[in-house]
Amino acid sequence: MPLEDPNFTLIPCDNNGMGNQSTLLVDLNNKQLEAVTLPHQSALILAGAGSGKTRVLTARIAWLIQTGQVSPTGLLAVTFTNKAAKEMLTRITASLPINTRGMWVGTFHGLCNRLLRAHHREAGLPASFQILDIADQLSVIKRLMKLMNVDDEKYPPKQVQNFINGCKDEGLRAHAVEAYDAHSQKMRDIFEEYDKQCQRDGVADFAELLLRCYELLERDVNIRQHYQSRFKYILVDEFQDTNRLQYLWLKLLAGQGNCMFAVGDDDQSIYGFRGARVGNMRDFEKDFNIQHIVKLEENYRSHSNILDAANAIISHNTNRLGKNLWTSAGAGEPVRVYDAYNDTDEAQFIVDEIKMLHCEGTSLGEIALLYRSNAQSRILEHALFSANLPYRVYGGLRFFERAEIKHALAYMRLIANANDDTALLRVINFPARGIGARSLEQLQESARTENCSIWQAAINRVGEGKLGGKGIEGFVALIRHMVDHAYGISLAELTELATTMSGLTAHYQNDKEGEDRIENLKELVTAAVSFTNQDFGNHNNVDGETEQDLLTQFLSHASLEAGEHQADVGKEALQLMTVHASKGLEFKAVFISGLEEGLCPHEQSLYENQGLEEERRLMYVAVTRARQRLYLSHAQSRMLHGKVRYGIPSRFLDEIPEQLLKHINSKPVARLGSTRDYNELPAMMSAQQSHRQKNAMPWKIGQQVDHAKFGNGVVVSYEGNASDMRVQVNFGREGLKWLAMEFAKLTPI
Repeated sequence: MPLEDPNFTLIPCDNNGMGNQSTLLVDLNNKQLEAVTLPHQSALILAGAGSGKTRVLTARIAWLIQTGQVSPTGLLAVTFTNKAAKEMLTRITASLPINTRGMWVGTFHGLCNRLLRAHHREAGLPASFQILDIADQLSVIKRLMKLMNVDDEKYPPKQVQNFINGCKDEGLRAHAVEAYDAHSQKMRDIFEEYDKQCQRDGVADFAELLLRCYELLERDVNIRQHYQSRFKYILVDEFQDTNRLQYLWLKLLAGQGNCMFAVGDDDQSIYGFRGARVGNMRDFEKDFNIQHIVKLEENYRSHSNILDAANAIISHNTNRLGKNLWTSAGAGEPVRVYDAYNDTDEAQFIVDEIKMLHCEGTSLGEIALLYRSNAQSRILEHALFSANLPYRVYGGLRFFERAEIKHALAYMRLIANANDDTALLRVINFPARGIGARSLEQLQESARTENCSIWQAAINRVGEGKLGGKGIEGFVALIRHMVDHAYGISLAELTELATTMSGLTAHYQNDKEGEDRIENLKELVTAAVSFTNQDFGNHNNVDGETEQDLLTQFLSHASLEAGEHQADVGKEALQLMTVHASKGLEFKAVFISGLEEGLCPHEQSLYENQGLEEERRLMYVAVTRARQRLYLSHAQSRMLHGKVRYGIPSRFLDEIPEQLLKHINSKPVARLGSTRDYNELPAMMSAQQSHRQKNAMPWKIGQQVDHAKFGNGVVVSYEGNASDMRVQVNFGREGLKWLAMEFAKLTPI
């Protein structure tokens, strides 16, 4: 393998090292120019949101090639997505008349795959080794656990998969993993057997690609020196998102004399849950002896009021590398803040403002509605659906289309009608209960032969004792048990029963990314309460209708909202997404909803310093998505998990200077329909005040209290009404506790 491209001709340079090909540098600002034309040295480019990061990175590559400092095949550029790699190559091609086919530009996994293909023997892999995707990897783990007679309830396969991949991302093989007890020892044993199975099969999962490549370079001096000699320049995009092993791989590949050009923004490091280490940027600064950090602070996206708000929020984080975004585009409009009476009022306000923006000429595709967690989309989607506003959920599914919601609704459909074959087939083996494909085929064949539903065929086979295993018998018993317990309970209670008794909640608790799914299941209970209290009144209910009638109409309502109104591809539509999904995007107008303590920042991060700092970085990312207009909204009360919860505005709102804000409404005003009826406000205000006094909370948010068992604490939230109220208290080392007011036994300090 040649170290340089024999067909590449170095371009003569003039005295400033730029040659005669300096068109690449046209229109670069001073800091961008400084970054692009840095001499032969490792550098950290701190690129703020909207500061032209991609342009600088590709211009640096093109400039190095154009000035003859390196050939196209003598540098390596790493991105995090194939889309980013493709965009980079396209821009390079537009700048230089070269063939980029042989360039080493790609993702970590793609580049490691390429290197392992070239050195498969040394890596201990067959020439045609196959790559396991996430689903294939899980299948291998399930088969292996079955051979090892491992209880998949005690050791859920998804949890085992996350454990294996997490260890590999840390650069650990099974023998290096510490086992503290019998459970961790068993996990380590499965990991070890899984590695052996993959080696026998000649396959590699995604995490293995990077780990195997790192081990090869670390072990084989000749191969390592070959690539260190070849890649004089290594350029890395989104450096703040690298995990431990990725950084070690880069460090090993760079060697002593090569230059690393790392572009990133520590203020936009929001993937800690995936293993990203924002500390890699500090380590890079030290390990590579970075003398000067180039800060790209001029923003080409947003007006200064938006940037000043973002700067103010992120300044509360400690241990930052530090930068301050600015723009020459002018102050623009103030940041609008809406204090909603409740979550329904908040959703209706957002709908009204979107309609107004659209009427003023803003395309729906230029408007984004952001939220911290997926579960928050349900009430927003309902408001958009009711207003006939087309929307698209970016990077995900609409609420009623999400797998966990469809599973729960399938169980509810079976409670309403066990002869529903479609619902039955969806959940008969989910969560897994040992019903094999062959058993299911035989059951379906029996239904066809007997001309009955699959449910009836199952009952017949149970009665005749013709079942080959306990799985189908257990499923029949489960559905019957659920039907018995569903009699006479409310729709919300029935919904909660379907999510818990079915085993769905327990199943997702064992999933590394199951937190969002559990939140969605809880939100389904809220949807049931909302439907009972509000929507059902508009669906032709009459006196004497039963809970079964209500269940049937709720299921119809869910089907209608799932099956309609998602905008077709290419059609103009409002964009809904989580803040995580919004990274890298920008919009003319942005709404950030649910800005309350416990939602944003998320409850789990409130009392962990690093967790809170990542939540603040999430808020920073959300704010900097807006170009011209930014809306921030919060609600005084919100229905969560089927109960009313009273919250306080997010601390992030307090961190924005008042002069940047425009408060649209700062009073607890309920709204009628889609218009504001100011003539009726006094009466509504009086009624609301009476209601709030009746359901008054004896403790104030932030009040210090003492508990006989847990000690001193601080009241952080409460929910419910006078007859069923509970308070949430942070007891420091004892953690967060929800206490029923009747038994709280709190005394003020």
